[in-house]
Amino acid sequence: MHAWPASEVPALPGSGRDLRIHDTATGGRVTLVPGPVARIYVCGITPYDATHMGHAATYNAFDLVQRVWLDTKRQVHYVQNVTDIDDPLLERAVRDGEDWTALAERETTLFREDMTALRMLPPRHYVGAVESIPKIVPLVERLLSAGAAYELEGDVYFSVAADPSFGEVSGLDAEAMRLLSAERGGDPDRPGKKNPLDPMLWMSARPGEPSWDGASLGPGRPGWHIECVAIALDHLGMGFDVQGGGSDLVFPHHEMGASHAQALTGEHPFAKTYVHAGMVALDGEKMSKSRGNLVFISKLRRDGVDPAAIRLALLAHHYRADWEWTDAVLSEAVERLARWRAAVSRPDGPSAEALVEEVREALADDLDAPRALAAIDRWAAAQTADGGTDEGAPGLVSRTADALLGVAL
Repeated sequence: MHAWPASEVPALPGSGRDLRIHDTATGGRVTLVPGPVARIYVCGITPYDATHMGHAATYNAFDLVQRVWLDTKRQVHYVQNVTDIDDPLLERAVRDGEDWTALAERETTLFREDMTALRMLPPRHYVGAVESIPKIVPLVERLLSAGAAYELEGDVYFSVAADPSFGEVSGLDAEAMRLLSAERGGDPDRPGKKNPLDPMLWMSARPGEPSWDGASLGPGRPGWHIECVAIALDHLGMGFDVQGGGSDLVFPHHEMGASHAQALTGEHPFAKTYVHAGMVALDGEKMSKSRGNLVFISKLRRDGVDPAAIRLALLAHHYRADWEWTDAVLSEAVERLARWRAAVSRPDGPSAEALVEEVREALADDLDAPRALAAIDRWAAAQTADGGTDEGAPGLVSRTADALLGVAL
């Protein structure tokens, strides 16, 4: 599966700062000091509907992580998956009378278009669940052979007891885990499971549903968590720098993925740092496909909204915050974009060297994008009020907004 085209990231004078970021697993802030190649895995979409504002907010957060790393002169090895086989996708296809593969391909294509428009840096590896099945099956077989998995009526489940570190990513107690498991695709009440929390690794073929050759497992399809584990281990290996996604993935997805990988390899940790973005609401409820309260990126683009304004609307909120999309949020972003473009269009302006360092410091401080925006706001206001004599300043501000914030002026 191919990703989307990369936009050029301008080079800035000097070098950026190491990123200090909130780690979900420890509950505190850590300083990320990757090697020459920083490794990040971000969980991708299940393509049964168009990209909405909640998706965009998540991918914007991890785009900023990459931009901070690039500014420190590191390379970035970014991997993202596409869950192109899953219950919600099949259910939507049945509801709409559409072939599930056509639905997945159409929505994945639209996602790529949205990411391109928003200037999100593409992953080096963009990998679908279906194409990963030949790598997933041997992992499930290994877990069975090691006693870390078991069969139940033809299905295969992972035993959470196989990983002594189970629970350390989310820090939740068993009751909270059980509630979230039931809410987020698990089956804690299924009779016969060793532990209600045990997640499915391989689902045996169901009548009327697609299935694949599972070798000794029999025909079927993979569970959700093992998909990401197989892709991450294949392309990044154990101990990569950041596992990212929305806060709704902390449990069960990231918790289970870590346990799968640790049971498979005997190594710890799966990821060094777990970073999660907040949720976006509309009309007082979390924006989600199941609720149908969605603001689609493609719809805003069709309505003529500049993608740079959409990006500024996202950047106006701290990535870990839960916030609500409103018309006012978009209006403020459109106005900010107009002010910035007017300011950088002048032939000269106040010196911007200190501004570059302000933006760098803001982003290094747990991706504080609102503080970075405020710094550019102040420069633009000074430009409007007094002008300046530095002919290079407008260009430097423009390159800074593009390189570090992904906003093309």
